[in-house]
Amino acid sequence: MEKKIKVLAISGSLRQKSSNTALMNAIIALAPDSMTFTIYHGLGDLPHFNPDIDLDEGPVPVHELRTQLKEADAVLICTPEYGNGVPCVLKNALDWIVSSGEFVNKPTAVISASPTSMGGDKAHASLLLTLKMINAEIVEGER
Repeated sequence: MEKKIKVLAISGSLRQKSSNTALMNAIIALAPDSMTFTIYHGLGDLPHFNPDIDLDEGPVPVHELRTQLKEADAVLICTPEYGNGVPCVLKNALDWIVSSGEFVNKPTAVISASPTSMGGDKAHASLLLTLKMINAEIVEGER
C-alpha cells in the first residue's frame, strides 16, 4: 500500500470569502488520492512574534502550528498580496518558525493570486525569500 503524502495547506488570507482560500480548496479537490490535506485554521490566533515569549514550546497557538508543520510531509501556501507584500498574518506565522526549523527541507509549494494584472508577484517573491531563508524546499513547476 502506497504511503499517503500529508500536506498542510495554509491560506494567507483571513477573509471568509477569500479567493486565495477558494483557490487552495480547488487545488485540494483536484489533488490525487495519494495526498491528504489538513487545512491550517490558526493564522489569526497567533500572537505577534516576540522572541521573549518563545520559550520551551512557545504559546499554545504557536505550538499547534509547529506540531502541524512537523507532522506534514509537505506544505501548500496560497496567499494574496497586500500592499505589495505578504499579508502580515502569514509573515507573522513564518517569523514564529524561523528558529524552530519545521520548514527545513520541507517540500513547499507557493501560489499567489491577486485580481491585479501582476497576479501577486511581489507577495510571491517576498514569500519565496522568507521560505528559502528558513530552508524550505521550494517546489516549482510540475513533478
